[in-house]
Amino acid sequence: MRQNEEEDKLDAVPRNSCSGDALDESALHALRDQMVDAAVAERLARTFKALSDVTRVRIVSLLVQHELCVHDLAKALGMSHSAVSHQLKTLREMRLVRFTKEGRHVYYTLDDAHIRDLFLQGLEHSQHQ
Repeated sequence: MRQNEEEDKLDAVPRNSCSGDALDESALHALRDQMVDAAVAERLARTFKALSDVTRVRIVSLLVQHELCVHDLAKALGMSHSAVSHQLKTLREMRLVRFTKEGRHVYYTLDDAHIRDLFLQGLEHSQHQ
């Protein structure tokens, strides 16, 4: 079935008819087809959970514009190297940041443009009134 036909079935249900029986089987099937599956929902929830920490959000805000080493991140955040490394570990595990090594120095950057876009969209939404 085409996407538009599925949307038409959902649009055919009047908004004020929420009685528990309002959706016929076809409309219910169309609705369920639009829902993310449980595995995808779990990964997305874990991503948002990783971004629910103020320190991690501040780290991401710095990495949106710059590739930075742990020492510079720690200085900018006014935190210990160890505390920043702990937060970076969580961000790495969630594939939100990646790192490169140059000698003894480790530099962090956002994993990809999706993370940058997610952060910027969230920032824009939080500042919207």
